[in-house]
Amino acid sequence: MARTARFDRQTALDSAVELFWTRGYYASSMKQIEGALDMRPGSLYATFGNKSGLFAEALQAYAERSGNNFQQIIGGSQSPIEGLKSYLRSFARPCSSGSDTPSKACMLVKTLLELNDEDAELRQQVEAMLDTVEQGLCAILEKGKDAGELRADVDCARLARLLQTQIIGLRAFASRDVPQKQVEALAEDMVGLLDSYRAD
Repeated sequence: MARTARFDRQTALDSAVELFWTRGYYASSMKQIEGALDMRPGSLYATFGNKSGLFAEALQAYAERSGNNFQQIIGGSQSPIEGLKSYLRSFARPCSSGSDTPSKACMLVKTLLELNDEDAELRQQVEAMLDTVEQGLCAILEKGKDAGELRADVDCARLARLLQTQIIGLRAFASRDVPQKQVEALAEDMVGLLDSYRAD
């Protein structure tokens, strides 16, 4: 019984992620949420509290999904830096036709740009999640530096911020109606930027 309840909750969260990622927080009405999650208002409020509570859990589900993807790519690579290069290249793939992602832009970044001061708690949640992403990038860079893949003078924290900025920019650019080859070329430019810090 408990297993079924957890499954239903996860299914609802997955649907919430798709809706909020596509439409955004403010543009998603309660009627649309009820329809997407196939839940009556009473059940919805009993399970998630309110719209912001549901959105906070959806953000967490999205962040966990993204984090798992990051770990799978890094873990399946021959070295930290080669894994990071594969990760950078992966941001061109969701922009291809037939992708099942509801938006080409990152849900966290879309949310950061959308939320106003009235939803400071949600904004702080997004800020913390983006900090976690940056820290993850920095940790991989540090491993690459320790393994001799990067120069000894590389400031890994600064490079992690630069890479995150590049990733955000690429995802925003890919939201435009541009040829897929341009997006892939920009991903390769990010890889080239990382290569410029490689040890000789």
